[in-house]
Amino acid sequence: MNQLDPDKARTAVTYSAAADHFDDPPLAFWARIGERTVERARLEPGYRVLDVCSGTGASAIPAARAVGPTGSVLAVDLADALLDRGRAKARALGLSNVDFRCADVEGLDLPPEGFDAVVCVFGIFFMPDMPAAVRRLWRWLKPGGTLAITTWGKDVLEPGNTAFWGAIKAHRPDVYKTFRPWERIDTPDALRAMLAEAGVAACAVDAERSSQPLASPDDWWVIALGSGYRGTIDKLDPGTQEVVKRDTLAPLRARDALTAETNALYAIAKKHPGRDAER
Repeated sequence: MNQLDPDKARTAVTYSAAADHFDDPPLAFWARIGERTVERARLEPGYRVLDVCSGTGASAIPAARAVGPTGSVLAVDLADALLDRGRAKARALGLSNVDFRCADVEGLDLPPEGFDAVVCVFGIFFMPDMPAAVRRLWRWLKPGGTLAITTWGKDVLEPGNTAFWGAIKAHRPDVYKTFRPWERIDTPDALRAMLAEAGVAACAVDAERSSQPLASPDDWWVIALGSGYRGTIDKLDPGTQEVVKRDTLAPLRARDALTAETNALYAIAKKHPGRDAER
């Protein structure tokens, strides 16, 4: 893989580190929302699917099941540690129609109009130029094909999110909210506007409110270790990590917080033959 720009390199390091907790029970929302994205895309047997920012296969694996042995899924991510987990899951399920590839999607050399569906769950916001990235995905889509993009909505992973950033601000203000790119498109209007700028104007955006059940308030820290918060946590020395963990969990324990908000936005667009094919 070619040298990544600083933001992408940071993302690759963060999610490679997070791989050790990525599939823990408190993070079951990855699989749940990936499955729901695939359901909305309405994949059919025999489809060729490109799954971008695939992680451990939350959407790639249900896509592989949906398209069956006559179809195929190319799953791409920057973090090979996540892909290793996806490969292991696919082997355990006997799925031979999914190829997990470590690559930068912006450097992929793929033929235009080569896929029946292109899926990107919780990944488009990592692209420095999101409309340009969407235009690239759109070019890889066949006329009549489906683009499915899922991103975070408002209040993601609350109430722990507020508690975590409050603890960071108190103990390491220099790394307070330094990288939260999903906030650029966390409303339906913002997501539609970004897609329209990319030339994808005719799309349906569904805002879903949901939450992840937790066995105890302490499970929120497992979420932090298996998600984007890991990049901030790994900037802390061990002593500060313990203090931040303490101050994050204290208010959650006090209110016996047993859920984390997992609100998501699902955008589905069809590439109409003729009208959209040249984009």
